Amino acid sequence: MLLVSFHAPYLHQRRRALVTLPDQHPDPLRDADGFLDLENYAALGDGRSVALSGADGAIDWWCVPNMDSAPLFDRLVDGERGGTFAITPVEPFTVERRYRPDSNVLETIFTTGSGRAKLVESINSGPAGRLPWAELARRVEGLDGFVRFTITLRFSRRADTVSPYFAQAGGHNVFHVDRVLGVFRHCDHVTIDAMEDGLVTGTAAVGPGDRARIAIIAGEDEPLVCQDIEQIDDRIDLSDFEWRQWTQGLKVPEMHRDRILRSALALKLLLYSPTGAITAAATTSLPEGIGGKKNYDYRYAWVRDAGYTIKAFLRIGAHGEAKAAFTWLLKRLGEGDPQVCYTLDGGRVPPEREIAVSGYRNTKPVRTGNLAGGQHQHGIYGDIFETASRFVACGNFLDTASAETLSHLADSCADRWRLPDAGIWELPEERHYTMSKLSCWQALARAVELADQGQIPTTCRDRWARERDRIEAWIGEHCWSEKRGAYLMHPDSEALDASLALAVRFRFNGQDRLARTLDALDRELAAGAFHYRYSGMHKEEGCFLACTFWMIEARAILGQHEAAQLAFEAATEALDSRGAGLYAEMIDPRTGHYLGNMPQGLTHLAVIQAAATLAGEEL
Repeated sequence: MLLVSFHAPYLHQRRRALVTLPDQHPDPLRDADGFLDLENYAALGDGRSVALSGADGAIDWWCVPNMDSAPLFDRLVDGERGGTFAITPVEPFTVERRYRPDSNVLETIFTTGSGRAKLVESINSGPAGRLPWAELARRVEGLDGFVRFTITLRFSRRADTVSPYFAQAGGHNVFHVDRVLGVFRHCDHVTIDAMEDGLVTGTAAVGPGDRARIAIIAGEDEPLVCQDIEQIDDRIDLSDFEWRQWTQGLKVPEMHRDRILRSALALKLLLYSPTGAITAAATTSLPEGIGGKKNYDYRYAWVRDAGYTIKAFLRIGAHGEAKAAFTWLLKRLGEGDPQVCYTLDGGRVPPEREIAVSGYRNTKPVRTGNLAGGQHQHGIYGDIFETASRFVACGNFLDTASAETLSHLADSCADRWRLPDAGIWELPEERHYTMSKLSCWQALARAVELADQGQIPTTCRDRWARERDRIEAWIGEHCWSEKRGAYLMHPDSEALDASLALAVRFRFNGQDRLARTLDALDRELAAGAFHYRYSGMHKEEGCFLACTFWMIEARAILGQHEAAQLAFEAATEALDSRGAGLYAEMIDPRTGHYLGNMPQGLTHLAVIQAAATLAGEEL
């Protein structure tokens, strides 16, 4: 029987995962098809790509060179056929996992019957920031006794559309995977048993003080710099230093400090540094319900996610990241008809296309592209104006072009708020969603405030104010249900929507109705410590983690501090019992297993906002 227990008295800095592997199964962390529970993954990144490393020492997801590139390793969605880079003890073992304090460098301690060894992992950066190539570095350190590891490096065949191969160049083992060129490096403590096209197998054995070092350097359609393994190894600790330098510059309250920093570090991984775009998540097609069809590609930049993340960055003093993301967002919105989401380089998101692989736990389809790119969501208006308002409130200023862009967006919002849209949940049926109307109210309320502060042109200020008041009256007349004691998901339904908890943060009028709505959401959508997105979703998917933290934040803002703190403790205790501090989109409230893409930006930013509010920090 597989025993998994976690101990987290001091959050991520002391979190350990104890995983006992019995002799009769080589890796019982995985099911018969080779899949690992999502909560057993941690993320590595460099501001351009993100890799997911499993608790058994296998990297099962890494897109190179960018987060939205085709995968080099893809066992995450292709079971035993997919690409992986595994360093796993030969003997049965237990695992203790943690990120280094205030860092995205990951440490995994394996304990076997013959000894203990530590695996240290990083996608490296340099002293001037992100390296101009992708560099995945892995170091095995002997601690006690003697530990022997098996090594497997298998590249993705991308649904059999490419055939990876090795070639000798300049005395190095250079691999080719379609347009990706890379080199596999290792030290003398690593023995290569076999190397053939697309597959490397080997072993490493370490005793006290020994170090076995393995790395991949890669790029796409570009010359390759080949570094010595010693240089790569040194950059693991340099990367750790750079991460700690970044976190030390943040403004974080002592209450919930470690939790806020861990989520901030996760969000930092999702900031695509070449452009400033914020990726919704680093993966595609991880299902919202095992066996269902809700498997989407989140490796794009949503206006909503970017806006919320910018506000979270501003709240903790990450002004450089906030400015880069805000600039990217304003430039996209100023280019014409605003989109719901964009590619990381600012282009249109391609239509969905299915990939012929098995899917996570054999849940198909696996997709690239996203249909949301062709939708209209009123939420983009509220998202961008709330972001601009927060940016200015932090003592910053808007340039003339940005102010003009915002003014045009306010006019568009005033014109279009009466139309139906796809809503925050990107549903196929366009309706008059309450959350969408609230977002329009939010946009025009902030636009009036920005105009009064002299930040944007005041020509249409009074018109925006009149439309703001009309939206508020419309919501009060059409969206409130005295019978339900709550704002409804939309006027033509009795359904409830957990995203309406955000109305409290938006400063929408009427605290009594908002408080009653929160109570109704708890009664109908709660499952243990967590919440479903809206009525009926318990049949299709897990609980949406961000919704729970939106609820907690809302109660704290309304002055319900004790209830908010108790809810926060319940949710975080449940999450702390799994993994190394990385959160997915959803959780199955019955099993506690993660669902959906990860690391999920909305979840981590919601944790930051709830924790900071509970700590008494201003919005």
